[in-house]
Amino acid sequence: MIQPGSNAWIGVLGGGQLGRMLALAARPMGYKILTWTGGDRSGAADVADEVMHQPFDDPQALEKFCTQVEVATAEFENLPGEMLRQVEERVPLRPNSNSIITSQHREREKKFLSDHGFGCARHFIVTNAKELKNGVRSIGRDCILKTAEFGYDGKGQQKIAGNLSEEEIEKLWQNFDSDRAVLEERVELDTELSVLVARGTNGEVVTYDPAENLHRNHILDLSIIPARLPENILEEARKTAVGVAEALDYIGILAVEFFLSKAGRLLVNEIAPRPHNSGHHTIDGCMTSQFQQQARAICGLPLGSTALKKPCAMLNLLGDVWADENTPPDWSPIFNTPGATLHLYGKAGARTGRKMGHANFLADDLETVLAQVAACRETYGMPAV
Repeated sequence: MIQPGSNAWIGVLGGGQLGRMLALAARPMGYKILTWTGGDRSGAADVADEVMHQPFDDPQALEKFCTQVEVATAEFENLPGEMLRQVEERVPLRPNSNSIITSQHREREKKFLSDHGFGCARHFIVTNAKELKNGVRSIGRDCILKTAEFGYDGKGQQKIAGNLSEEEIEKLWQNFDSDRAVLEERVELDTELSVLVARGTNGEVVTYDPAENLHRNHILDLSIIPARLPENILEEARKTAVGVAEALDYIGILAVEFFLSKAGRLLVNEIAPRPHNSGHHTIDGCMTSQFQQQARAICGLPLGSTALKKPCAMLNLLGDVWADENTPPDWSPIFNTPGATLHLYGKAGARTGRKMGHANFLADDLETVLAQVAACRETYGMPAV
């Protein structure tokens, strides 16, 4: 156990807003934060006690990082595998390198899910036009081609209509910017949801209430908690998330994202080996935030209560609502809403689609929460849900 108040250092790999919020949660517990950004100077990591901006392949930076910290964690998954393994050889890396490396690569992720019997969409590995044609023919319906690596917020994806000719598929593959991809069936979606699961060093496991997630342009727009779904579906999602964490021998916070099809199939879409956008409501809405929980788990402390204080919703605030890259909107509509809180990430340079912050809304019932969200959306010119 790494005791709070012992001036122990937690090392964070990555310089984004998730690391920022982890630092804000861990520092009041008496931990110091060393953030290694790899060169990302977005400003989101500046609340750390110390920040390193050297590239992730810098051997002197690796030496400093591993010498200074008692435990390391990651705030995003697209990290060099060799660096992760080298860190893990020197200090406890939680979650382990295998969890991060598995989730950063769609092919490895799908293989892990399939090998362990977790339901996911039908898929094929594609490395050339012939394999793509065969895959589209085998699926027999509309599908999605995804790059094997470095995909998030809808990046690296191409929809394919089931009625394309072989010549059109050939041309699509030639224009697709990847030599290895995953072809998936397009699921007729009813709902998207996610479950946060925390697992400690002693195998203790807790889950948060599943979040119902609404996306716009492949980016999470709104999370609603509790999810408006039957209890049997929610329980299946919780059990699956716990199973994924245990299969990975995971330590820390893990997010498991699901598709619920119109036919009632619950399918794992992706896993994220870190705190997650759909868990930001926990900062205000739960007894223990996902970020405090991450610090507890990786430091070997008892896990905190995941109880929901009140029904709530998390609204993402993208650069779209800024007047220009340096001019934020008037935030008074959020501050004038009872139970609402604003969280900004310290990023300079707003742009369309960039996550600049979020707002949490809490009320005694979900109907009130959603009415408050709708009023704020209208004020900021955001499309209605």
